[in-house]
Amino acid sequence: MKRKEPTHTYNYAMLIDDNELDNFINQKTIEANHFANKVYITSGSKSALEFLKNLEISGSKNFNIFPEVIFVDLNMPMIDGFQFIENLKTLLPNKFAELKVVILTSSITPSDKERALKISKDIMFLNKPLTKEMLNQI
Repeated sequence: MKRKEPTHTYNYAMLIDDNELDNFINQKTIEANHFANKVYITSGSKSALEFLKNLEISGSKNFNIFPEVIFVDLNMPMIDGFQFIENLKTLLPNKFAELKVVILTSSITPSDKERALKISKDIMFLNKPLTKEMLNQI
């Protein structure tokens, strides 16, 4: 008897958080809920930007491996989450328009949510930890 593979909401997602434990927990939540078939994980915004630029350069129309959803923390060293989003929007405007950006943070500051909406009204703002209910909202 052939085992049926679960269907996933998205093919590719990306987690960007400097906290390795948060990345691990969020990855397991994504996998357990069949949210994405593959999860790219990075602990820094700078490396995430380089990775995404390389995916865009090497990708083709027939084989799209670019993430459809990006979860990004706000409080990270060197390049924070807001700077990451602004750089992504500038460097890859066409891809930015196609993907879902989700700020996944422990911040409860209302001004952070307002700042995110100024960058793009389509950015989702969620508080850690990631849950099944949150994934269903996306």
